[in-house]
Amino acid sequence: MSDNDRPESHADAAVQFENVTKHFPPDVTALDEVSFTTGFGEVVVLLGLSGSGKSTLLRHVDGLQLPSNGSVEVLGKNVASSSSKELRKLRSRIGFVFQQFHLVPTLTVLENVCTGALGRVKGPRLGLPTYSKTIRQEGLMQLDRVGLADRAFQRADTLSGGQQQRVAIARAMMQSPEVLLADEPVASLDPESSHQVMQLIKRVAAEENLTVLCSLHQVDLALTWGDRIIGLHTGKVVMDTPVADIDHADAMSIYARVGAETVADAVTK
Repeated sequence: MSDNDRPESHADAAVQFENVTKHFPPDVTALDEVSFTTGFGEVVVLLGLSGSGKSTLLRHVDGLQLPSNGSVEVLGKNVASSSSKELRKLRSRIGFVFQQFHLVPTLTVLENVCTGALGRVKGPRLGLPTYSKTIRQEGLMQLDRVGLADRAFQRADTLSGGQQQRVAIARAMMQSPEVLLADEPVASLDPESSHQVMQLIKRVAAEENLTVLCSLHQVDLALTWGDRIIGLHTGKVVMDTPVADIDHADAMSIYARVGAETVADAVTK
């Protein structure tokens, strides 16, 4: 989708958080007055300790969780005030890539990819031939894009971890998403496969003008493949800056087990 095709209401902002706070009982604050805005085509990496709020933030983007206070707007829609029908439609425009690939191991690679199109077909699909020729061709195109067209008719469980994650990305792209969420997409991969997957995400984002929100623990990957880093510490944003403006030591300061204000001071020194 070109910029000219996008509705004016969200021409400049793909995702907007405004003073978002999320409480979980009895007394856990997972997000604490989080505010940021992303443009289209940005690859935004979320960094922070486990439990800092990264996954919770991602789940607010597609409405799997709703804020206790504040607002989340995605592609011009207020997530919390959307009806069930509106939320389903919004989710069809948001792809999600997980740490665990969530492929069906006994299905072929191509059929796993074609399942990404289930939101735009009617009725169940049992077996690859039950998908239309158009969808099968589109699935092959997406597999070619991730360098796995030659594996289309193998069982998914015969692939390496890095290859399975690339299949998961191809499946997500079958939705033609405008926003892609990636929750620790390389956590279970070796360093070489991790770089390949992040390079692929970066390339697809550039080709499709796709907004990416990706949570990582690997600082080097974030600095290599991200456009911008948002650092979270105990639910607070302690860094929000272009990758070009920080170095490895700056990024590592996010992980210091100190108060959020101290982390922010360390980054700005």
